[in-house]
Amino acid sequence: MESLFKIICPIDFSECSLNAIEYASKVGEQYKAHLVLVHVMDREDYSVFFPRDANFKNQNEFVIEKMTSLQKAVQEESLAKGLKSCEILTLEGQIVEEIIRLTQEQKANLIVIGTEGVNNRRPHIVGSKASRVVQESDIDVMVIPRKVYFKIPKKLVYASDYLEEDKLAIQKVVEYASFFNSEIDLVHLSSNNRLIDKALHKSIVEEMLPFVRYEKINFSLRSVRVNFALGLENYVQTSKGDMLVVLSKKKSFFDLIFTSSLSKKMSYFITRPLWVIKSF
Repeated sequence: MESLFKIICPIDFSECSLNAIEYASKVGEQYKAHLVLVHVMDREDYSVFFPRDANFKNQNEFVIEKMTSLQKAVQEESLAKGLKSCEILTLEGQIVEEIIRLTQEQKANLIVIGTEGVNNRRPHIVGSKASRVVQESDIDVMVIPRKVYFKIPKKLVYASDYLEEDKLAIQKVVEYASFFNSEIDLVHLSSNNRLIDKALHKSIVEEMLPFVRYEKINFSLRSVRVNFALGLENYVQTSKGDMLVVLSKKKSFFDLIFTSSLSKKMSYFITRPLWVIKSF
């Protein structure tokens, strides 16, 4: 019996977390998933902003009312379109730690989380909580920027580093793309344009093809003269990609490029959704 696909969507009632709910619902429709909307109450933070509400009564009432309203909206919109169910949870504690604990407890498949992304006050910083969730999660994470609303993706860009795990990861990308009949660009970035790289690229493509079995896929080798993160961002923009997909495994492109100052590096891509594949 096939297990139920589970999606965890943390919300704090900000605009970016509401965008994440929309994405989580639409993705959940395709996977016929169980969606969990979760709000983590950090008492320490709340007491600083609302010192007169010592018993947190106002916060509890506000959270329950808002969560119930969001659950109802999701159910009315998505249950008839394939979403299996929608549950709401309120937890108390440190936000990142509680989200990670919940995903393990629920044996979830995916986290969909919003982030403020780049803005005028913090031009190179992605929300630190979203960054930490990406770092600490054992399961896939989709990071949804503020003001990026769900649309059917015409193209997914998968950044390959020619790892053995790419063969498994691309199958997940193909499954997602097939829901929407999307194109896939599998791109590898190289720091030079030597013939040996071209030969390796051709060999890897031949190896990958049996694992893909999807007609709308393109394989691309690109030489970059700037840093890899900027080179990848440029590729996504020029190819009109709607979502960037990266694999996070030891020695992968994602970990080599993003591990240092993760939130700053992630800001290059925060104009569109970022899907970090962590498990198979």
